[in-house]
Amino acid sequence: WWGSMELSRLLAELADGDFHSGEELGVALGVSRTAIWKQLQKLDEVGLKIESIKGRGYRLPGGYCPLDVEAIHGALSPAAKPLLSALYVEQQITSTNTLLADKARRGEASGAVCVAEQQTAGRGRLGRQWVSPYGRNLTFSVLWEFHNGAAALEGLSLAVGLAVAEALQGMGVAGLGLKWPNDVLCEGRKLAGVLLEMQGDAAGRCQVIIGVGLNVNLPDDSPIDQAWTDLQRQGYSDSNRNQLLAALLNRLLPMLAEFEQDGFVEFKERWLAFDALGDEPAELRRGDEIVAGTCRGVAPNGALRFETDRGIELISGGEVSLRRRQGERENRGS
Repeated sequence: WWGSMELSRLLAELADGDFHSGEELGVALGVSRTAIWKQLQKLDEVGLKIESIKGRGYRLPGGYCPLDVEAIHGALSPAAKPLLSALYVEQQITSTNTLLADKARRGEASGAVCVAEQQTAGRGRLGRQWVSPYGRNLTFSVLWEFHNGAAALEGLSLAVGLAVAEALQGMGVAGLGLKWPNDVLCEGRKLAGVLLEMQGDAAGRCQVIIGVGLNVNLPDDSPIDQAWTDLQRQGYSDSNRNQLLAALLNRLLPMLAEFEQDGFVEFKERWLAFDALGDEPAELRRGDEIVAGTCRGVAPNGALRFETDRGIELISGGEVSLRRRQGERENRGS
């Protein structure tokens, strides 16, 4: 695989979306035209489609906005900026969650953020893969420290999803919904997901790595085994991912500071306003067990209120999956 520095330099030349000849690119990078041609072929392997026209050269349709530390910092709000302890921008790594977990074990401060152009081993809930073409999505993680153990984290994934939804709504994205416990939907299709991983003392001081994956501009042939959408398909045409990440952090970082003090109860009503399955027939899957019922919102601690013939049961996360009941108006975003 070509080095990340060379990849960054090549993409910087193609960022404007205009045509550039192989000779022009070779001069800019100090390599031969043949070397440029070979490296352009490799871009397709990471999900970047290069257009080539004889006599005009090569271009990246739609251009490319590289992630940039200074640009992200510059767009942070006065409320969010002091809560950000460190910002790491990576090119191609296995997982932003993994990187921050390693840094946390070495003493990284609460409030650190890592964002990557591409994850090669991104993860969703229940062991699912998170598809991440190079430079087309936002995949980032936040490290936050809590001092009252796992019990203080109840409802955190819901609050994170709420912060993402409210940030996107503030940017004009319509049709947003939240599906317990960690999906952000748009028109019933998955737009973003949240993955929480905890380390440290389950009864005391612990660190939570909060991973967020947001679909921005996915190729049509993306290998995703559920109905999905992205911001481009929802009419959000701004390709500046630095501004987009800053807008998400402007909501997320202050939310984490508030959650640390008050827990989920302060966010419950706002979450219910986005509830995609409120009062809907649904199926709850736990291993091989499938339970039919109706979603009745969430409890003050973020547990799902799931009504069956036996009454309302409170479901508190774990290895469970929720979706609209088959035969009803199916939620393909589950």
